[in-house]
Amino acid sequence: MKQDRSYLFVPGDRPDRFDKAVATGAHAVILDLEDAVAPDRKDLARASMAAWLRDTSAQVILRINALDTPWHAPDLALLDLPAVRGVMLPKAQDAAPLAALAARLRPGQALIPLVETVAGWFAAESLARVPGVLRLAFGSVDFNSDSGIQGDGEELNLVRSQLVLVSRLAGVQPPIDGVSLAIDDAQALDADVRRSRRFGFGAKLCIHPKQVAGVHAAFRPTPAEEQWARRVLSAVRDGGLGAIAVDGKLVDKPVLLLAQALVAEVDAYTVASAA
Repeated sequence: MKQDRSYLFVPGDRPDRFDKAVATGAHAVILDLEDAVAPDRKDLARASMAAWLRDTSAQVILRINALDTPWHAPDLALLDLPAVRGVMLPKAQDAAPLAALAARLRPGQALIPLVETVAGWFAAESLARVPGVLRLAFGSVDFNSDSGIQGDGEELNLVRSQLVLVSRLAGVQPPIDGVSLAIDDAQALDADVRRSRRFGFGAKLCIHPKQVAGVHAAFRPTPAEEQWARRVLSAVRDGGLGAIAVDGKLVDKPVLLLAQALVAEVDAYTVASAA
């Protein structure tokens, strides 16, 4: 199944940016009613989004307000519009209300719990197991604030690894990593996204259109990885498993599966680029 790699946030009270966001080539556009919209503009944002959603041919995701806010219930009405292909719930940390939200979605609508609190992290496996959940997302900036952990590097290694592992255990898509604050630093963005890929994340949250192309490029297997994978496949075709080595290392079934996955990913990128 093809996975979205880039999830681009757009403030819900900026309808002038909605079509521009769709045109960036981001795999998923998230119209944001939560953090990006001030409390006194929530109603205006909701009305603006409803008008655009009724007219657009695009398919987008909504980040609605958290369960314990007065804006949550009014936000839910937007989920009935055909242009909404999914919903992101912030501060997700309890499976029961998440399941209730999933139950009101129509078939095919995706549910993405945003894990951004310590309580949410400890509940991540139960969140991922709620029927209808597509994948988890990591709200790393809010998680830092809630946990008291300072830094987005090795300080969060345990947190990131656990989100990847519980996603795998629950059988959902690999999680979406948190935002990179690097907007005009392509090298820093590339390093952030390649770290996400190494840790096993399948996508990245974006806060600016400039980040979309960099996210796509950094998730693509490197030329060296592609060359290695094709050498493995060629060697297996010629000699079979168990008695061959590539680059001085034995090729067994897990190595073959990794090579096949890398080549499939490269091929998927090639097809997408040609479309």
